[in-house]
Amino acid sequence: MVAGVLAPVAASAAPSLAQVQAKVRQLEEEATTAAEGAQEAKVKLAGLTKTLNGIKAKAEIQGQTVSTLQRSLGTIAIEQYKSGGFGQSFELLFSSDPTLYLSSAGSLDAITRRKSAQLRKFEAAQQRLNATTLTVNDKIALVAAAQKKLAAQSAIAQSKLAEAEKLLSKLTKAERERLAKLAEDEENADQASSLQAAKSASGVSGRAGIALKYALKQIGDRYVFGAAGMVTWDCSGLTMRAYQAAGVSLPHSSAAQSRMGKKVSFSSLKPGDLLFYGRPVSHVGIYLGGGKMVHAPRSGSRVKVADSGSLGRKPLVGARRF
Repeated sequence: MVAGVLAPVAASAAPSLAQVQAKVRQLEEEATTAAEGAQEAKVKLAGLTKTLNGIKAKAEIQGQTVSTLQRSLGTIAIEQYKSGGFGQSFELLFSSDPTLYLSSAGSLDAITRRKSAQLRKFEAAQQRLNATTLTVNDKIALVAAAQKKLAAQSAIAQSKLAEAEKLLSKLTKAERERLAKLAEDEENADQASSLQAAKSASGVSGRAGIALKYALKQIGDRYVFGAAGMVTWDCSGLTMRAYQAAGVSLPHSSAAQSRMGKKVSFSSLKPGDLLFYGRPVSHVGIYLGGGKMVHAPRSGSRVKVADSGSLGRKPLVGARRF
């Protein structure tokens, strides 16, 4: 009998610290992607809600118009009734003054014409109100869908971070401290090199220069989901505030920002251009020049200068100029 056959099967080796670190970083990046999805849903929800409120206000005004026309038609009907139905039609036969009757008949005809005009106005107003009501119902459905997506994306982001925390909780205290020290050392090194690289932006002028310099001043600030300053940031919050300082209004969403401004090719990039990553877009940074950008990378990291090529599994997919 071969001795190896009787040997117990070795248990799977525990993951190394490097493997745990890589997995935690992957989860943090996935959480960041989901958080940007939540930001896009939030921007869409805000736009839809604003549109819905405007349509509701329009419907209210149209409803008041319909009610006013209804009252007007009722008033005309009462006037016509008081003017005398059949009574006036027989008045000509017995009247000693035909001129008086003809005058009354003219008044009656004017009331009828007025009623007809008001009726046409009422029907048109009612049709407009019906169409607006249908639009309101459609927008309500879109708002509900956006709310659902926002909640779902937020839940995914939190679940990814919870998964990372669970993974870390399985390590010993010494191992966790070692990983934290490695991450801190890496961030400190990145910060030092980022501050050095930031000096190259001194010659950039115009809106691009203002936005770029604003972003570079935030080097070292922590990444936090949904944050837009003044001491914590997410990727689109940083670019939004940077361009706000330059007088350009951008939404708090990398995907929404990727549809604004002027599209530029990668071969003609200039400092200050926004760079977009992922399919669908889930990250944005500001081009510094020389193949570098400043950005707020992910949960667990800080604002820094980094290479502007593809970010892990997120390819560089577009650039915009403002």
